[in-house]
Parts: sequence; C-alpha cells; structure tokens
Amino acid sequence: MSDLTSQRTATISVLVDNESGVLARVTGLFTGRGYNIDSLTVAPVEAGGAHSRITIVTSGTEMVIEQIKAQLGRLVQVHRVSDLSKEGPHVARELALVKVLGTGNNRVEALRIADTFRARVVDTTIESFVFELTGATDKLDAFIALMQDLGLAEVSRTGVAAIARGKRTI
Repeated sequence: MSDLTSQRTATISVLVDNESGVLARVTGLFTGRGYNIDSLTVAPVEAGGAHSRITIVTSGTEMVIEQIKAQLGRLVQVHRVSDLSKEGPHVARELALVKVLGTGNNRVEALRIADTFRARVVDTTIESFVFELTGATDKLDAFIALMQDLGLAEVSRTGVAAIARGKRTI
C-alpha cells in the first residue's frame, strides 16, 4: 500500500481567536466533509484569553490529513495549524475518571491494577472507587479494558492535550 492510501492518526494543534463560533466553524469543517474527530480539546492559552488552542486527533490518508490542515488554515480566526504527529517529537496526554463498582476480591484487584497504572483514587465508598488516570490514550484504554470485568460502571475522558517537545512552539 502506498503512503497516499494508508491511514494514519494525526494530532493537530490549532491556535485560534478565542471568540464565539470559532469551535463551531472548526468542527463544522470536519462534519461537512465526513471526517471523524477521535478526540477534541480546547482551552484559552494566554493570560488575557485572546487565543485558544484546539487539539484534534483524527485519522485518514496523508492526502486527507493535508486537506484538513489546509482547510483549517484558511479559516479567518485560525492563526496557526501544526501537525504534531508529523512535525517531530511531542508529548500527548489524556485524563480519565473511571468509576468501578465492586466488593471483595474485585475491589482488591481493582486497587492492585490501579496501583500498577499509577491511577489515583479520588473518591471511594463501600461499593465504589473513582480512579483518576493520566497518560497516553493507549494506557487509558488498557486500564479501562482491565476494569471491565471488575465492575467498570462509568468513564469520563478529557481528550488529548498535546504539545511539541523542545524549542518548537505553535
């Protein structure tokens, strides 16, 4: 399979004006063309709040990813588009809150696994735990899969936050 037809995952960072409607325009670009967003985070990144950073994880062929970046770059409120997954080393993390219901051995096993994954207990009752876990998406996926048989009840995830390593900035 050629590089043009093989699928890849892209972590795209977009610096935008922090104003009403910008996020809708960005997500509208994806929905209007049938592109999927696997993860989306957005927050102001300056003390004055003039700019926000949108981090989008998506997948597609190289041609589709390039088309997404080009179309994002043409939006008036967009200042910079960066494909972190292609431009060099970057750090990407996600946070999850995972609720597990259980008693007895399942409870003990859930705590043991949580310790292995460095998950913190942020809430507990006689019948439940809420674990807080940060890390790469595949780490969170693995933890959640292991909790499935131990009483997994609910999951809340933040989406990926990512930043370039070294001197590179958006």
